[in-house]
Amino acid sequence: MTDLIIPVTEQETLSATLWEQEAAKGIVIIHPATAVVQEFYRGFAGYLYGEGFSVLTYDYRGTGRSVSGSLRNSRVTMSDWIEQDVAAVTAWAGARFPARPLMAVGHSVGGHAVLLSPATASLQAAVIIASHAGVTSTIRNAAERLRVWCLLRVLGPVLCRILGYMPARRLGLGENLPAPVMQQWGQWSAMPDYFYDDPDWDARQRAGRVTLPLLVMGFDDDPWANAEAITRLLAPVNKARVECREIRHAAFGLPAIGHMGFFKMRCAEKLWPQVANWLREQGSPDLNGPQAPTVRKRAD
Repeated sequence: MTDLIIPVTEQETLSATLWEQEAAKGIVIIHPATAVVQEFYRGFAGYLYGEGFSVLTYDYRGTGRSVSGSLRNSRVTMSDWIEQDVAAVTAWAGARFPARPLMAVGHSVGGHAVLLSPATASLQAAVIIASHAGVTSTIRNAAERLRVWCLLRVLGPVLCRILGYMPARRLGLGENLPAPVMQQWGQWSAMPDYFYDDPDWDARQRAGRVTLPLLVMGFDDDPWANAEAITRLLAPVNKARVECREIRHAAFGLPAIGHMGFFKMRCAEKLWPQVANWLREQGSPDLNGPQAPTVRKRAD
């Protein structure tokens, strides 16, 4: 493993880690979820490395090792992560490995980045894990729906105004977040189709321009990225070859998967090979010629 610093702007950088294979089948960038640091993906990254891929993990600005100065002074937004941070790591990986297939795995907001970042045009294929249109109304359980509504619409905005950042760590919600990230997240959650309804962003048009092969994985016990929320996220994606896999945790003898569990070691033997094998299949350039978009659902 090699620790890296990747520039985003003249003043701001990202902390990243590279697992490099000399004769890699491809380079896989792991785009993290909100309030999740790259160390969370260490086991999965190591697994892909063992399967013959070079792997790049990183922290978004304002999180993990990419925090620079006081978090109260950070003006970075969630859309900045998607546009600027993802662009920076993708450009770095493309320049470092120009002769290898460039691929990505996006978790939650990392999956949003796959669909919305202009840098996606540089990818050969991508996997989207537990990613959804984060509309509060799609959460089925009433108590969980109320909890998330209070967090995103009441508690989060109030704490950001008082403290100047979101103290997620104190609340057991992952890493602390810049206030603009939390505020934008809350605003999107109130819109019927999440960021697709943001008048300041052309998210729907961006998703409609994606043409690369996509593997989309959802889990039956994920309270947020349920089937309805995933369907809303994918609705504008009408040019890509999309394969959706709905994973039933009990069918694999797993006690739970939820929103975060796929990347935990308990899923390594039974679920991680699905991603590695699919990425390996995308290594042939013949798979990326012009084809009619298809959507296939498989319940495992």
